[in-house]
Amino acid sequence: MMTTLRSVLHLFFLSVTVIFYALPLSTLGWLLPYRWIAKVGRHWGKINLRALELICRLGYQVQGEENLPSSSCIVICKHQSAWESIALQVLLPPEHTWILKRELLWIPFFGWALAVYRPIAIDRGNAYRSVRKLLDRGKYWLDKGRWVVIFPEGTRVAAGKRKPYQKGGATLAQKTGYPILPIAHNAGVFWRRRDFRKRPGKITLVIGKPLDPTGLSSDEIHRRVEEWIEGTVAKLPCERE
Repeated sequence: MMTTLRSVLHLFFLSVTVIFYALPLSTLGWLLPYRWIAKVGRHWGKINLRALELICRLGYQVQGEENLPSSSCIVICKHQSAWESIALQVLLPPEHTWILKRELLWIPFFGWALAVYRPIAIDRGNAYRSVRKLLDRGKYWLDKGRWVVIFPEGTRVAAGKRKPYQKGGATLAQKTGYPILPIAHNAGVFWRRRDFRKRPGKITLVIGKPLDPTGLSSDEIHRRVEEWIEGTVAKLPCERE
């Protein structure tokens, strides 16, 4: 009962902050320098991570922060819940670009603000066009100094389950030469897919060593990244302590 009540309170807080931040961003954000709106997104992430700790008693710990590179890279992260979408706003450098399905841009308030960040929105119904857009725009933003963030499964996958990884991130790395930064976590144990309840505990997020794609085929890059992420996730607690 308390978990549900706390989760309802957090959902209300999350909804209020989305509207509070989205209204000015969606109207004025197009006129501001990107570094400013990037800092706004980072601040939104920080207060929501703090709210999770205070309201739902759900914290987190990070391993491998020393592996964060000092320049542009391609982030490939496990996707289990909504938590990592919030956390990566805080844990990664402010200026980054997300690969996401274009339907997210249609969500009132949230999607309107999201569009200001100029994500690479793809149409999952047109695979060829989506890949071309990912490669073209991905290289463009990487060359501009941004990090590109990809959830390789394309959707949230329940903790303990697996779904084949899409090869877009590996292909982008092979074509551009930028390294891949793999990230694994167990957020889905505490904040499950399609469930607003957040169970108390501590999420573990692991940042792997960057993978240099030089001399590797896209298939080999893809294999190494998937094996590392899934192997690391398998070692993380799969039940709340």
